[in-house]
Amino acid sequence: MTTTSARPPQTGSVAPAARVGILHNRKVKQLAQLGPVVALVLLAAFFAVQAPQFTTAGNLTNVLQQVSITAVAAVGATVVILVAGIDLSVGSVVALTGSVAALYLQHATLGAGMSAVVAVIISLVVGTGCGLLNGLLVTMAKVPAFIATLATLTALRGIALLITNSYPISIKNTSFTQIGLGKIGPVPIPVIIMAATFAVGYVILHRLKIGRRIYAVGGNRHAARLSGIRVSRVLLFAFTFAGLCAGVASLILTAKLSSGQPAGSVGFELDVIAAVVVGGTSLFGGRGRLAGTFLGALVIAVLGNGLTLMNVPFYWQQIVTGAVVVAAVVLDRATRGEPGE
Repeated sequence: MTTTSARPPQTGSVAPAARVGILHNRKVKQLAQLGPVVALVLLAAFFAVQAPQFTTAGNLTNVLQQVSITAVAAVGATVVILVAGIDLSVGSVVALTGSVAALYLQHATLGAGMSAVVAVIISLVVGTGCGLLNGLLVTMAKVPAFIATLATLTALRGIALLITNSYPISIKNTSFTQIGLGKIGPVPIPVIIMAATFAVGYVILHRLKIGRRIYAVGGNRHAARLSGIRVSRVLLFAFTFAGLCAGVASLILTAKLSSGQPAGSVGFELDVIAAVVVGGTSLFGGRGRLAGTFLGALVIAVLGNGLTLMNVPFYWQQIVTGAVVVAAVVLDRATRGEPGE
């Protein structure tokens, strides 16, 4: 009787159907990465036709100045979302930071230039401190990020209203207000600050060890812990850095408005999160790029600017923005190949 031996499977071989599936998923992910670019181009073309003033140099400069505030805060939010966290306190951090800086400037006895420098340092310290508080609540108190930052959203807003008696604090220091209104050559200072913030974020995520750990923790927190990564330290860094970025965004906004606004920036965190999500960073953590965040912030800013120029009511603007965010999240789930509930 003749016996036949089965051929051993060839290692490294992939079935044709599996290979097709892999190539298909790769193409879908590549298309998803191009999503913000396509959306930005289509929006710009649409508004250029429907609102001719959209393409004027003055309006485009205005869009860049507007997007700088959201984009700077979105750099920090990107890092938090990459570790599968969330920060809902951004708007309150901006309000508190701006209020503290404005209060200092209102009573400063130093010269205008030195007072402006001290106000900048105060803003960065307060913003970083708020982020550190969020990080400690998440890592040491073991409070879920959503709950922790929801609590600080309320508490920090209350502190801002308390120290200002709920009144805006005007700023008359021209050295400080130049941060939001001035230019270096033809380039607005807020745009320069935005570029510098993205450069710092890029170095952190792609040139330092902490960047690799951020992606690892977001991709699989348990596996990251087993590989020796101190997850708590990574989370603490992420939230602290987000607070610092919120402090920088507050600097630009406070200087631009020439006042501290304790009741301002309500809902700002939603614009920031929307920019990050539309830019392709996954809410599930571990996947995203700062380039996408910048494009996402541009999409949100162009959308709001164009609809305003077309005299679209604000409530419709909110509806459209919400629909864009939902579409981005659905696209993220589709590219991850996750089944529905």
